[in-house]
Amino acid sequence: MSGGSRSLAGRRVLVTGGARGIGAALARRLYQRGARVAVVGLEPELLADVSAACGDAPWSSCDVRSRAQVDAAVEMAVDRLGGLDVVVANAGVAAQLPLVGGDPDVFERTNAVNVLGTYYTLRAAAPHISHPSGYALVIASLAAAVHAPLLGAYSASKAAVEALGNTLRVELRPSGARAGVAYFAELDTDMTSRGFGTRAATALLHGSRLHRVASLEVGVAALERGIARRSRRIVAPGWVRPVLPLRMAVQPLLDRRFQRGLVDALRIAQAERPPLTTPQPDGQP
Repeated sequence: MSGGSRSLAGRRVLVTGGARGIGAALARRLYQRGARVAVVGLEPELLADVSAACGDAPWSSCDVRSRAQVDAAVEMAVDRLGGLDVVVANAGVAAQLPLVGGDPDVFERTNAVNVLGTYYTLRAAAPHISHPSGYALVIASLAAAVHAPLLGAYSASKAAVEALGNTLRVELRPSGARAGVAYFAELDTDMTSRGFGTRAATALLHGSRLHRVASLEVGVAALERGIARRSRRIVAPGWVRPVLPLRMAVQPLLDRRFQRGLVDALRIAQAERPPLTTPQPDGQP
């Protein structure tokens, strides 16, 4: 396969967070386009369903907070697929967190999954995709670029994910491999419905036109194109693209917009304790 090929046929792809949402939908789409996929995640029954839909694709349970488990999952994928061409560091969680009066456990757990999990995944997979057809993709968010109240933990984690992707891109260049960063606004997934299904979020966003949920298909289609092209940047929906270079100008506008309803939202959030959007195992991995 040439380094510039846009065909997905035969590409060996590992997707983390593959049990549900973006990860599961992406694995199915890539398999339908001829890729050979492996999926890892936390929910064995859901992973088995994704595997069955992808031609009995290899899968394993993996808590991405554990470096040892991530190492084992990557080695499983490499062994079963006979190598690796693409890794998609997709596993992630979210929960609202007022920085003043919020639960610090939310910050710690969010960053353990989103930041350490992404780092461990890239660390383990990068040696295998360091070839002229290789590609690493990290799933960041529009929240990496512009920041809303109650999303401090999530925004901080996704800004770190963006930094990891950009750094890896430079470090991979001598091998011919590439790296990309995906930026999504809200897509119709469990993460979005659970993350914004709180009383505090309702108070903050009441009457707002800023919170528009796009279909999951929009995000998966963008990922399919971006992975085929080994793109530097993937965005969905399309309006996210111009926001990224304008982030410094957009942030003050959002700051002013969110003042309406903010006092009530913060008061509610300090008492509200919603779970992480994907349940995590108790204790240290």
